[in-house]
Amino acid sequence: MAGDDFTWLDATAQAELVRTGQVSPLELLDAAIARIEKLDGALNAVVSTRFDQARREAVTAHGQGPFRGVPMLLKDFLCHTAGDPVHGGMRVLRDRDWRAPSDSYLAARLRAAGFLFCGRTNTPELATSITTEPLLHGATRNPWNPALSPGGSSGGSAAAVAAGLVPVAHGNDMAGSIRIPASACGLVGLKPSRARTSLGPEFGEYWGQVTHEHVLTRSVRDTAAILDVTAGAAPGDPYRAAPPDRPYRTEVGADPGSLRIGFRITSPGTCETAHFDSVAAVERTARLLESLGHQVAPTAAAALDAPGMFDTMPALLAAVVTWELDAWSERLGEPLPSSVLEPMNAMLAEAGRSVTAVDWVAGSLSSQRWARGVAALWEDELDVLLTPTSPAPPAELGVLAPDAKSPEELAAGIATGAAFTAPFNITGQPAISLPLHWNAEGLPIGVQLVAAQDREDVLIRLAAQLEEAAPWSERHPAPFS
Repeated sequence: MAGDDFTWLDATAQAELVRTGQVSPLELLDAAIARIEKLDGALNAVVSTRFDQARREAVTAHGQGPFRGVPMLLKDFLCHTAGDPVHGGMRVLRDRDWRAPSDSYLAARLRAAGFLFCGRTNTPELATSITTEPLLHGATRNPWNPALSPGGSSGGSAAAVAAGLVPVAHGNDMAGSIRIPASACGLVGLKPSRARTSLGPEFGEYWGQVTHEHVLTRSVRDTAAILDVTAGAAPGDPYRAAPPDRPYRTEVGADPGSLRIGFRITSPGTCETAHFDSVAAVERTARLLESLGHQVAPTAAAALDAPGMFDTMPALLAAVVTWELDAWSERLGEPLPSSVLEPMNAMLAEAGRSVTAVDWVAGSLSSQRWARGVAALWEDELDVLLTPTSPAPPAELGVLAPDAKSPEELAAGIATGAAFTAPFNITGQPAISLPLHWNAEGLPIGVQLVAAQDREDVLIRLAAQLEEAAPWSERHPAPFS
């Protein structure tokens, strides 16, 4: 097969070519490298490469993992790999040429599954934005329209997969950072349940309990099968998600039954109606779900509007940015002033100095009480909640750039853009964005489906059913087709 024949195959299909001997891992890898070298100049999605190492691994690694030989990219935030640079969008780490001393558990599991790591993708500084425009590397462009943002904070990963550079890329999600880029770039983006994948060995939890790791893909079957190879607690993890009854990949094509699905189009906390494109995406999906035999109705889901999360999150976010700055000071062996950060993060780092331990405990308990009220909806009323993933289509680049407006205005804009996604980082429930709608300008508009804690199986069954009923696999951004 010629290299271009691989471009739009998902990871499962590429792995099958290797398994059956039709191509070698090196052929797959070289095709991905050629595409990165040819096209990333128009995207600015890949910020560091490890092509030579990956080529050696393609030849010398003889494992039989289910994704043997499949190339992928890792977001430049967490999921570190031994000896490779990790900058997290921070200029000071680039200047010090910081490199990870070891693999994270997640990276080790992805290696064991057979993936070949080509490099790392662009991310906003400290992953604190919903656009990917760090001052360090500049803006990543959306493959569907280069004037627009690919979302964030996993925007580099999303742009790379959407443009066909690789079939899958790593992401993480603290307030929507997998789902928002998936929506902006026309991909599948699952935030798994809390503790479904380990953050070890460095962390038991990260930014409190809000951090979730997974991937951005083109197909539901990839999302499910990759979760099979990464899921599960590691020694020392402080808590663990309930294990599934069977492999997630077996849920693809399984009958989801007739589910109780409520939909909501107003932003949690503000009750402002989403942009008409986002509303259209939800309404179209609701009609499709009803035609598939589900019980679909609007829901107030009023527990989402309770103040517990919205009153406490600003202080908690400020505290974690302060901690990040101090943690990097310790690693580098030198005190780092807040001025090494972009303006919004510098503001948060300074504000975090005034958050006391008592404030942190009180805020954590308040958000946990809020989460119990939200999670109760799945006990009493719903099997799945349907919402927009983002309250509006992808924004123009520059609108939320680090130096575009005051730090306070920037923080408010980011919070508004994450209104539908952030709540489920607090509750820890699994949530997935699916590319089920394109607007009049030809831009993908994702919808979010949320299930009860530990019920990724429900989401995967339903997502696969929707993928079959309204397939998106043949939709590609024209400049990269």
